[in-house]
Amino acid sequence: MKVETIYYSKDFVKQLRKLPKAIQEKAIAKEKIFKVNPMHNSLRLHQLKGDLIDLWSISIDMKYRIIFNRQLNGDLLFISIGKHDIVY
Repeated sequence: MKVETIYYSKDFVKQLRKLPKAIQEKAIAKEKIFKVNPMHNSLRLHQLKGDLIDLWSISIDMKYRIIFNRQLNGDLLFISIGKHDIVY
């Protein structure tokens, strides 16, 4: 997976702003790693399963993650950010 352009949904931005400052800073650092090396081990990049098969996840830490999908043109859309149960 190559990271060209990342866009942010309105929900993602709202959720990010509500997170503790330390988690926001970690998320920004992980995004930087993701842009350079999306396969970096610390990101634990994986595709979701079942009804969420079109979505992917990267980990911020053991509790928080970012959910995104790939657009047809290859761009990424960050959909949500939060604890691991955010997709349910």
